[in-house]
Amino acid sequence: MAVTDQQVMAKLKECYDPELPCNIVDLGLIYDVKLQAVGASDTRIDIKMTLTSQSCPLSAQISAQIQRKLLELPNIDEANVEVVFDPPWSLSRVTPDGKRTLGLP
Repeated sequence: MAVTDQQVMAKLKECYDPELPCNIVDLGLIYDVKLQAVGASDTRIDIKMTLTSQSCPLSAQISAQIQRKLLELPNIDEANVEVVFDPPWSLSRVTPDGKRTLGLP
């Protein structure tokens, strides 16, 4: 059974920026998710994401957390995370759930 976009997003919602009490999806850090079949039953996931700051000292930790979580999904052979800063992150990317979690208007 192939993994779905919804399963990937649910797994990404289990990942948090260690400095903020909000998951990376609701923070608006995920820019792109691509699923690609590898062989008969495996899938590769490629993620493009950003960080709240280009100088974030936890970039490697967040990327590793995402990769670990995605590899927990069935039939995922490979999970790649690319951190990009174009377009730059802003508070406008935070979802309504994220704003409630962070206490933002």
